[in-house]
Amino acid sequence: MPAALPRLPRRLHCACLLALAILVGCDEDGDPPPEQQRAPQSTAEATTRAPARREPVDVYAADRAGRLSPVVRGFRPLIYVPNSDSATVDEIDPRTYKVVRHFAVGALPQHVVPSYDLKTLWVTNDLGNSLTPIDPRRGRPGKPVPVLDPYNLYFTPDGRFAVVMAERLKRIDFRDAHTMELRHTLSVSNCAGVNHADYTAHGRYMLVSCEFAGRMIVVDVRRQRVVKTISLGAGAKPQDVKLSPSGGLFYVADMISGGVWKLDAHSFRKRGFVSTGGGAHGLYPSRDSRYLYVSNRAEGSISVLAFASGKVERKWRLPGGGSPDMGGVSADGRVLWLSGRYSGVVYAIDTRSGRLKRRIPVGSGPHGLCVYPQPGRYSLGHTGVFR
Repeated sequence: MPAALPRLPRRLHCACLLALAILVGCDEDGDPPPEQQRAPQSTAEATTRAPARREPVDVYAADRAGRLSPVVRGFRPLIYVPNSDSATVDEIDPRTYKVVRHFAVGALPQHVVPSYDLKTLWVTNDLGNSLTPIDPRRGRPGKPVPVLDPYNLYFTPDGRFAVVMAERLKRIDFRDAHTMELRHTLSVSNCAGVNHADYTAHGRYMLVSCEFAGRMIVVDVRRQRVVKTISLGAGAKPQDVKLSPSGGLFYVADMISGGVWKLDAHSFRKRGFVSTGGGAHGLYPSRDSRYLYVSNRAEGSISVLAFASGKVERKWRLPGGGSPDMGGVSADGRVLWLSGRYSGVVYAIDTRSGRLKRRIPVGSGPHGLCVYPQPGRYSLGHTGVFR
């Protein structure tokens, strides 16, 4: 008769049961359903006593300064500026601060978006109902591709779909990431002003802003359907969305409330609000994942929010004011580039001192500026959300 198995010590037995319970509670993609609340790892983000859940160390770990993918290492560094009101794109050499190319695109270009595979830049011509491709090796534009109402453009984390934010049509279109052929249309009639988004750490859910409805929606990426709606309150006007490095919180810029909302990235419940300044609009993590740069368009300033504390540590004001909008951080992390939406300029801001290095005249109504190339393994869209 075989010997009896040794009995586990009580503490070890309990630990095994707890580990099994955590594994069973998560779905195969690593994210629990929105209704299942999980507490973030970071002590600064922990606001409940729910069971802790293991988080990725840093979702932006691949975005460190100078860590360029082999795909983009030979690309010419340029700043791509879509001028919405003049239907043009300006390309700026970041070394000389000079416009080196200027060309026409479709009506109302909103953003310049890196493709998932990093090989193409797409200009989203909203009223022109088209995407203009740019070859980033030399910055040359190509033949436009017909796409309805592309206000903004994202890509699913698996690289299969391009996600078009068709703001005017109140829908989210899932298209083939390479051919842009339409695969599925998701109607979001309760999400007026559907435009900006970001994904949970494991890519199962997408948090999307409804600018003119004062709310957010959660989209199940795999099933391509809305699974939750979050009201931000009367008068709210949500804009850009960014996940915290730990994956525990989403930050949502609110242009009317003048700051950023904190939403739990697992339960999707509101966890607080941080005042940053009038017209909070764009959100950009620093290359070391320590800070979040918040452009305050209405007051001409940039707030520097520390992820560790969740508080604004300093504020940089543009000399003479301005309208800082969308943009990105240079590959080396030393310059924050932002479009001046109502000023017809682009701002180059030193990230060490907050000093305005240069104010560069461009076309009319510059909007979703893209710094390229940037570090990262793949692009999730917008003006550069990399993982």
